[in-house]
Amino acid sequence: MIIRIVKMTFHLENTEAFELLFDAVKEKISKFEGCQKVTLLKDIKNPSTFFTYSIWDSETALDLYRKSAFFDDTWTKTKALFSAKAVAWSLEEH
Repeated sequence: MIIRIVKMTFHLENTEAFELLFDAVKEKISKFEGCQKVTLLKDIKNPSTFFTYSIWDSETALDLYRKSAFFDDTWTKTKALFSAKAVAWSLEEH
């Protein structure tokens, strides 16, 4: 099992657009083969910083998702809203 956390910081005026985008795609992400769960988290002290927390069956499943046309399209739209480069971690529970 792989836990994937991605920190994204947006221009404040773009946060609503990102939340709408995420709401539109979260079900498709969660139904992607190998995805067990995907959640959006918002920093309580910085309203322009969000995290996605997702659980994947394996690193292979995560990589297949990240190489998909769906991910490419969604990530392109998301990156256009950033105020800083995203930071991501892939973790294993011990």
